[in-house]
Amino acid sequence: MPPKIVLASASPSRLRLLTSVGINPTVVVSGVDEEDSAYSQLSPRELVIALAIVKAHTVKTLIDYPALIVGCDSTFEFEGESLGKPGTAANAIARAKRLRGKSGLLHTGHCIIDTEKEVEISDVATTRVHFADMSDEEIEGYVATGEPLNVAGGFTLDGLSAPFITKIEGETSNVIGCSYFSTGRSRSSWSIDQCNRKRN
Repeated sequence: MPPKIVLASASPSRLRLLTSVGINPTVVVSGVDEEDSAYSQLSPRELVIALAIVKAHTVKTLIDYPALIVGCDSTFEFEGESLGKPGTAANAIARAKRLRGKSGLLHTGHCIIDTEKEVEISDVATTRVHFADMSDEEIEGYVATGEPLNVAGGFTLDGLSAPFITKIEGETSNVIGCSYFSTGRSRSSWSIDQCNRKRN
């Protein structure tokens, strides 16, 4: 029996990305505290790979069946600072005003563990995101929807802020939450069949 694909993330966007290419993972949320002070001294790239690894390994301890575990974490780097989830409307407004008319780097860390073969691969994918020069009214209207409060960077490419993103340099799926390239490369390197795909 092939291993189950397990997504170690509560992100609806990551789940949609995988199901859109026919992969139906089992979702097991790690419960890892992303705001733990232990991560505060890490660079944005170091942060996402560290959290992806911790999430994947935490989920590994929660299951008792052969699995291909996919752990991910994203953050937005702007002027050297890691911008995670705004959390509040005030933070989201202030952040959007900083970003308007400028660009930054969306980093996504990936950790994929094959529990049966005891193989682990980790990687970071980075995409540059450019923003329109949004007006105060546009920013306040967007934040009022509540969408940006709980997403890395305070924006989504597959949601209501898409019209305010003028250009991306890199992989689109990475901005949404999971790099198809990184995930697919890891799976193919182990010659694992496309298990858990939708079957007609």
